[in-house]
Amino acid sequence: MSDYLQYIAEKDKIDFFINKGFRIKDVEENLEGAFLVLEMNDGKKDIPHEETLHIKHADSRKYFASLIIKQQRQES
Repeated sequence: MSDYLQYIAEKDKIDFFINKGFRIKDVEENLEGAFLVLEMNDGKKDIPHEETLHIKHADSRKYFASLIIKQQRQES
């Protein structure tokens, strides 16, 4: 898979969860990329639903960093 296609695939996964109402909860970075933990609490359950994505491409990591900044601005 080309670099661009890998970036688009990872970006699409992130966008899919964000559009479903998930919020970025945590990021753990290591030499293999970043593990992005997304959380959704729809108010129906006491326990929020979590998903973890393994993000490898550097441009995808820049993309979710911009989403974190946007999310923090909306919270304040």
